Amino acid sequence: MGCAALAVFLTAGCGSGSDSSASDETSITAAASHADQKGLSITVPGTLAAGVAELQAGVRGHMGMAIMPVGGDQVVSFGDWTTGPAWSTMKVPLTIAAMRHNGGTPSYAATAAITASDNTAADTLWQSLGSNQEAAQAVQSVLREGGDTKTTVPATRSRPENSAFGQADWSLADQVRFASRLPCLPQSAPVIDLMEQIQSAQRWGLGAFSGAEFKGGWGPDASGAYLVRQFGLISAPSGQIAIAFAAQPDSGAFSDGMTMLDKLSAVVSQHLSELSGGRCPA
Repeated sequence: MGCAALAVFLTAGCGSGSDSSASDETSITAAASHADQKGLSITVPGTLAAGVAELQAGVRGHMGMAIMPVGGDQVVSFGDWTTGPAWSTMKVPLTIAAMRHNGGTPSYAATAAITASDNTAADTLWQSLGSNQEAAQAVQSVLREGGDTKTTVPATRSRPENSAFGQADWSLADQVRFASRLPCLPQSAPVIDLMEQIQSAQRWGLGAFSGAEFKGGWGPDASGAYLVRQFGLISAPSGQIAIAFAAQPDSGAFSDGMTMLDKLSAVVSQHLSELSGGRCPA
């Protein structure tokens, strides 16, 4: 896989490399790719890849990002964080499933679940889908429709204080692949509209982009350390870009995770001209 693969996103210079195994994910990092990742590992000075590598070197914690054009098929990944609990980002496919099941019109619960990340509202949507098993299958079906062939939505709570769907393990690569097809899914438009109306207190990270359609998710692990993540759509002159990212600060503090995503968004903004957007197939 050489420069042509990276040209899907990066319009600046490109290095060369090879990969004997087929992969739909390209990993661009400051050093060698992790042993369990396939793809090319380079840093091109002055590009988004270099900006992310420089940022990561200066923060205390782990972060990751995956990006691809809407309607595309090539995921580009950055950073050393790749997968973990979905938390409230899973409310997007949940809300799509519930709205389809309940007539297609945004309800108070749908609006609150997305714009305010209201957990009680999300539980109402989950319960509207039938049994726990039926609800899990309905949400998972939306993921499959959106191109995520791997993520499993659990039917039961692994942690009593948290939702079942929020504890689904959702990798950045699978999440951004879903985001890249989100605008193309039937009856997704009302949910995407809600993603543009996130309340001001939650407009960190991707909220810095004008017109961004996104959803955040955050929560502590068993030791109390927070994971903070977001995914959604931002605009470029050539179309829309799907993006997913996450931060897990060494401090474990939610505020530090938000700050890391603010910084990551700033880097993306500085290099937006390097990225190619896309549109749903006609």
